[in-house]
This record gives sequence, C-alpha cells and structure tokens, in this order.
Amino acid sequence: MMLMDLSIPELSKLLVARKISSVDLVKESYKRITAWDGQLNSFISLKDKKIAIREANILDKNRTKNSGALYGLVFSMKDAYLALGTKTTCASNMLKNFKSPYSSTVYQKLKSAGAILIGKNNLDSWGHGGSTENSDFGVSKNPWDQKRVAGGSSGGSAIAVASRMVNFAIGEDTGGSIRNPSSMCNISGLKVSYGRVSRWGTIAYASSLDTVGPMAKSSEDLAYVLQEMAGADKKDASSAQKKLDDYISNLKKRIKGKKIGLAKEFFSKNIDPEIEKIVRKVAERLTRLGAEIVNVSIPHLNYGISIYYLIALSETSSNMARYDGVRYGNKRESLSPETIKRIILGTYALSAGYADKLYKKAQKARTVLIDEYRRVFKKCDVLLAPVTPSKPAKIGELINDPVKNFLEDLYTVTVNVAGLPSLAIPAGFTKDNLPIGVQLIGERFHEAELLNIGYKYQQNFRDYKKIPTTIKN
Repeated sequence: MMLMDLSIPELSKLLVARKISSVDLVKESYKRITAWDGQLNSFISLKDKKIAIREANILDKNRTKNSGALYGLVFSMKDAYLALGTKTTCASNMLKNFKSPYSSTVYQKLKSAGAILIGKNNLDSWGHGGSTENSDFGVSKNPWDQKRVAGGSSGGSAIAVASRMVNFAIGEDTGGSIRNPSSMCNISGLKVSYGRVSRWGTIAYASSLDTVGPMAKSSEDLAYVLQEMAGADKKDASSAQKKLDDYISNLKKRIKGKKIGLAKEFFSKNIDPEIEKIVRKVAERLTRLGAEIVNVSIPHLNYGISIYYLIALSETSSNMARYDGVRYGNKRESLSPETIKRIILGTYALSAGYADKLYKKAQKARTVLIDEYRRVFKKCDVLLAPVTPSKPAKIGELINDPVKNFLEDLYTVTVNVAGLPSLAIPAGFTKDNLPIGVQLIGERFHEAELLNIGYKYQQNFRDYKKIPTTIKN
C-alpha cells in the first residue's frame, strides 16, 4: 500500500489509531522524491530529511485523538511563499540566495495544524507563465508524458501531488495558475474567492488578482486543507471578514436539483474537440447525479484575455519595481525575457497618455464582466467550463508562441478578474492518454458549494484515482 495514495481523512484515521506514523509518511515522501524528482523537476528546494523526520517524531509523540486532520501530514508550497529560514526564490535567479525573514500566514496556519513542510516547488519565474517552462531552475515535466508541460505557473506543486510525493500542496492562482496544472496533471485544485485566504507573505504578481489555494488529489482533500488555511487576517487588508463555511460537513449535501450552467462562449472555435467532448461528458454525468443543465451566455468572455493582461501586467510592473538596484544591485539583469516583456508592457499601459486608454478602460471592462457573471448566477448555481482550450503542449510549443501561450488562459482569467472561486477536477483522458480537467465556477465565497459538487462527482466517477503508470511504484 502506498500511503501517499490515501486520502487525508483516511490517513488521519490511521495516524490517530497509530497504525501508521508521520515518520512513515515523511520517509515515503522522500523516497518518491528521490525516485522521480530528478526527472520531473518539481522541487526547487527541499528540507533536510533528518530535520523532517525529527519534526515527524515529535508530532507522533504528541498526537492525541483530537489532533486535526492535517496533523503529521506532508505538504509542499509553491516557491512564492515565505517560510521563516527557508529559501524563497520565486524561481528567479534574482532571489536564488534569498532567505525568508518571516513566515506567510498560510504557512503559519498549516504549521499550527501540524502539517510538515518538506520543500518548495518550481514555477514560472514570478508566476509569469502557464507552463513552468519560464523558470530559472529548469523546466518541470508532466508525469503523464515527460515531453509535455505540466502547466503553470504552479506546475511543480501539481507534479508533487500527482506523483504522490506529498499529501497536498499550496499553489497560487492569478489567472489560472492552480487550475491549469491541476487539469494537466490529473489532480484537483481550488482557486478561492479573492479575499478568502490571506496573501500575507506571498510574493505578489498582480495584487488585485492573486489568490492562495490548495492542490490535492480530490475535492475532499481540498476541503480539509481549506478549512485550516481560510479566514480573515489583520495583516492582509484585502482578506475578507466574511464568516467561514464548514467545508468538510458541506461535502455530503445532496446536489439533486443544482443548476449547472454551460456558457456557449466556452465552446468557441478555439477549443480542442476532444476537450469539448470531455466537458460535455461531465455535464451528462452531473445530470445522472440529479443536476440540471442550463444554457447561458457571457457575452464579454472573449474580451477576458485583453482585460486580464492589461490589469495583470500593469500591476506586475508596479510590484516588480520594488526589486530595485539599491537592494538588489545589477541582479535585475538576471530577469527572464518573459518577465522583462511583462514589465515593459505593464509600464506602457500605465504611462502618461495611455493609462486612460488602456488600464482604466480595462478596469471599466472588468466591471462589465463582473456584472455579466452576476446575471448568469441568477440563472444557475454554478458554471461548468473547460480549464484550457487545448491538451498539454509539448515542451517548447507555448514558450515559443506568445499568442498561443496567452490563449491557454482563455477560460480561466475571467474568474480572477471577477474575484470568483473555481474548482478544477480531473475529468478524463485524451486518445493519447493525457489528462483533462474541467472547472466548476461559483459565486463569490461559494467554495463549499463547489467542493460539495466536486466531491459528489468524484464519489461516482473515479478519474482522479488514476496516476501515471510510470510512477506507481
């Protein structure tokens, strides 16, 4: 039995009964990392194994029957989160020797829950990309086909979960960076509502779009992680004061009668026929579970890429300005071409004479898109959509085609623009055995509803249980 293949509640039950130990989990985690990470390049940095085992031993000794579900489990984080004393690079050589002077709120919460951080995962530098090819620490590879990308920018985190190196991981989603790699690696990933989880201690990409979210094997596991990491934070003025739902107890609610919206704009000429077929198959499966399919429209969806990139690049040009020559010297010269391009475009959009035509107009269009989503949710409870318009690309295809690279975000970016939650879940495989996910999009702060539908779906359809044959042992 591979422990890393068990769910969080299953592991918690075995740990409390002392049939397994946290030391067992740590040892299995490092064993799998040793076996596979050299090929897949999921991690940028790892905790010393002896230190991790020592932490696990202490947790095993102190475990009680009331210890929480994450107590003694193993996780990793995208290398954009600070954890005191750890190296935090954001996959850029500019920060290759930077050590976190304090801890992010999400790390502090998970550590307090008893979870063991074993390492930081690879990503596109500064989050600038959707394939984890734009990293100064090498390309991450899809465990289902190592000639293809794992998605991005949280690609390393998705790989770590998909290849059973960790029990769960923490990603970050600004325009699809959790959902995109989750879909491509056959795991579940949750983009939370803006403000649901504190961003304190996160290296910023675009501050009005960034969200901190969990990545795991299933919707059930995501609920257990979100329960610990969500909530208001006085250190983050953008975090919401709204009361938390009980994500775990909500999982088993009936979904009969739920109205699932299918927007015609999600099925444009850009979508791969195989992906459209899989999305419609999921819609049919949901009707078998008692849901109702409703056809809707989001007229300005196709403007989403333009709206998103004008806002995101403007904000990243502002955020990157903090890495000045006084504190970082000529290290700015180490920025990747992709990052430089985004800074230049963002600076241009904010410059005198163009801010009104570009950035401010994008913000007005953002309001239009938010209103369209509000109108749609008067007709349905959640939306069902593709995650990406195409299957995982071969390494080199996207990074060498900027337009195609941007279009990969077509179905994900508007969710960030509107501040909504979205759950990506495994949905099936292409003819060449590449995983494809779908996303469920909900009203703001309706994460519990999305997880409930995802859980009920996964209880009946087990695509998420499949792992790459090459890494089963």
